[in-house]
Amino acid sequence: MYIPPFNRVDDHDRILTFIADYGFATVISADGGNLVASHLPVLLDSSDGEWGTLRSHMARANPQWRHFESGNEVLCIFHGPHAYISPSWYAMQHTVPTWNYGAVHVYGTPKLVDEAALRQIVLDTTERYESGMVVPWQIPLTESEIGKMLKAIVGFSIAITRVEAKFKLGQNRSTEDQEKMLKSLQVSTRRGDNELAEFIAAQQAGGVLE
Repeated sequence: MYIPPFNRVDDHDRILTFIADYGFATVISADGGNLVASHLPVLLDSSDGEWGTLRSHMARANPQWRHFESGNEVLCIFHGPHAYISPSWYAMQHTVPTWNYGAVHVYGTPKLVDEAALRQIVLDTTERYESGMVVPWQIPLTESEIGKMLKAIVGFSIAITRVEAKFKLGQNRSTEDQEKMLKSLQVSTRRGDNELAEFIAAQQAGGVLE
């Protein structure tokens, strides 16, 4: 990923937080000269190694999981908030539009897991996202029913080998331009603008945009 110096993020904890917060990732692998991508909920286990391990699952009918048997490197792209930025939001408007966003690329070595590990992935994924519900859903299925469903999916882990993080949030603009852009995003009614504004404000609070 092309990352100008002022957009690069190296802070370990901030990157891991981003991965955990924006866990619906694009998982990309290669089969010879052909690239294949799947869009999957991906869990981060940060307790193993410098960057940790990713865990996920996909349909057994999806042929991509067979790529993981080779042990070749895969790429997981975690997408954060993003939005179109109008020059009209700047104090200095003699410029061009752009698109601001946060994204993290995670590279690693995949490995298929056994049924016990797959079951834990499913349980952990459910708990991760149900925990935010007002009334969390509880799995009503019998062990037999769960076993049948597990046979229809494949679980895998990815040992993270390297990470690239880019927060393109107008760091190359003047302080005045950045402030006007943020205020415009905050009052905008366009989809995604408010979320990007919240993300930018959080990075400012954490000292990333200083």
